[in-house]
Formats: sequence, C-alpha cells, structure tokens
Amino acid sequence: MRILKVNTYAPDTALYQAFGPDVVFDIHRDPSEPPSLDRCRAADAVINCSATLPIGVGAEHFERCRIAVREGVGYDTMDLAGWGARGVPVCNVPDYGTTEVADHALALLLALTRGTSSYQEAVRDRSDGWRYDAAPLVRRLRGQTFAVLGLGRIGLAAARRAAAFDMKVIFYDPYLPNGAELAAGYERVRRIEEVMARADILSIHTPLNDETRGMVGVDLLAKAKPGLIVINTARGPIVDLDALGEALKTARIAGAGLDVLPKEPADSDHPLIKAYRQREAWTEGRLMLSPHSAFYSPSALEDMQRKAIEVIVSYLREGVLMNCVNAEHMKRAPRAA
Repeated sequence: MRILKVNTYAPDTALYQAFGPDVVFDIHRDPSEPPSLDRCRAADAVINCSATLPIGVGAEHFERCRIAVREGVGYDTMDLAGWGARGVPVCNVPDYGTTEVADHALALLLALTRGTSSYQEAVRDRSDGWRYDAAPLVRRLRGQTFAVLGLGRIGLAAARRAAAFDMKVIFYDPYLPNGAELAAGYERVRRIEEVMARADILSIHTPLNDETRGMVGVDLLAKAKPGLIVINTARGPIVDLDALGEALKTARIAGAGLDVLPKEPADSDHPLIKAYRQREAWTEGRLMLSPHSAFYSPSALEDMQRKAIEVIVSYLREGVLMNCVNAEHMKRAPRAA
C-alpha cells in the first residue's frame, strides 16, 4: 500500500511505522512544485495536508489511487467532482482539532473584549500605558448574544464555551435537520438577517463552498447590530476582507478576530492588512490576526496525521469507508481493496 502525502509537515517516522511494513509513505513537502506524474501513478492513496493548496495534479493522473484524503476538516482544496468521476472517494478528518479551534475562537474574543493584547502593548510601548481604558472593546460578556454560523462539531464546541461565559447562544445552519436545536439546546434562527440584527458576536464555523464564499460581505455587514465583533476560525474567503475593512474603518462593526484570511500568508498589499501592520488608530485593539493556527496543538497535529492514515488503511484493508465527502459526485460505487 503506497500513500503519497502532498504539502506535508515534517515526516513523523514513529507514527508511520505504527501502520506496519506494508504501508509505504512517499512524502512530497515542496508546495511550490506538484509531485511528479510517476509518483502520482504509483500511489494507492493520496493525502493532501494543506488547507489552502490543492494537490497540484489532477485526479486523472492517479491511475492506481483508490482513495484521496484531506488531512483536516475543510476539503475545499480537493476536486470532489474529479475524484468522484473516477469512482474514488474523497474523505476528510472531521474530528481531530475540535477543542483547539473552539478554544481559539473564544481566545480571540476574550483578547478583544478583555483587552489583554491591548493592555500588554500599551504597558510595553508607552510610559503612560498603565491605563484601564487602553483597550477599546472591553465589555461584559454575560448577557451578550453569541451567534454561531454553522453548528457542526466545532461550532457546537464554541457554543458550549460561550454558554459557559453566560452568553446567550443562537445559531444559523440551514443544513441541519428540524429538531437540531432541541439536541443542541440553543436557539435556532432561520434567517441570517435576523442573526446579524441580534448578534453581539458572530463566530464563523461553516465550510467554504460556493454558497459561503464571501457570505460575510457588504450586504450582511450592513445588517449588523451596532457593536458586532466578527470571529473567523473557519476559512478566510467566507469573509469579504474589503467589506470587513470598510465596516471596521467606519465603525459599522466594533471589531474582528481572524485566524484565517482569503490569501495566506497575509497579503501585505491589502488595505486592511496594511493598516493593521502600520497600526493605524482605527485598527488598534479592534483587529486581531493569528496565522491559521487555531487547529494547532502538538496533540491535534498528531491526531490529524494519524486519523488521515487510519481512514486510508481502513478502506484499503477492510473496505470500510469513513468520512466520505464526495458521495454525490460518485459515478460508480467506491472500490474496496
């Protein structure tokens, strides 16, 4: 069984060895060049380790490949239709970093609303920085309305953390069946416009697809309740960065905490990123960025890599398919080993 890992992290030899000598790993680490066609043709399975980069080679070149896995939750970098046309299932790893991402979403919110980052910078940079009013977004969280956009595993985990801070939790997720609100224990809102009108905090946890790309843009932000804080730990293109920057600059919204951006690493030429790096006054204490790191802890990284391989080995050894995300594109039944 030969597994090609593309855009991967440093090889974890001990982890790979745990799957037995019949599992051979071909590691491709250079994101600037796609793997060679010979390597693609030899692979029984392929793993894409990047959340932002595609594999770089089309599904048609993987002549022996029987399963493709995105090593992570989001799968927008995978050609679902292309693999499906060949009868190859695409799978993801939806259950590896739930707590880390949910924790990070709340950490961004708390850094803004308790001012920890602003206070640190003020004390470090200025002799007159020993002031409780150095942070512009400090507010009492108890009683605030925390709106979750997408109540999957991570969205639900974030909702539970917000509820623990005595916030009122509401959610919007048109894909969940009726009754999901009863199971979750939070109020379901059927119209996203109502969510924006009620939310003090909007925490984004939806996948990136044609429907969600640019969803949080000019029209939606125009409907925001005054004082809204936007938190995005999902995918960068869900938020229109131009619209967000304008909404921040004009104080249409109060603040934003972004772990993900439409272009990564951050585009130095984008007006919002430029203003942030130049520390323009309207960004100070109101915009926080982190480098697509919400998923990360050493434990989560190990889980993510191990679970991706488990999906492949389970399918190729036993014919058991887990976490398939392209079933609607399959032209024929997936091939078992």
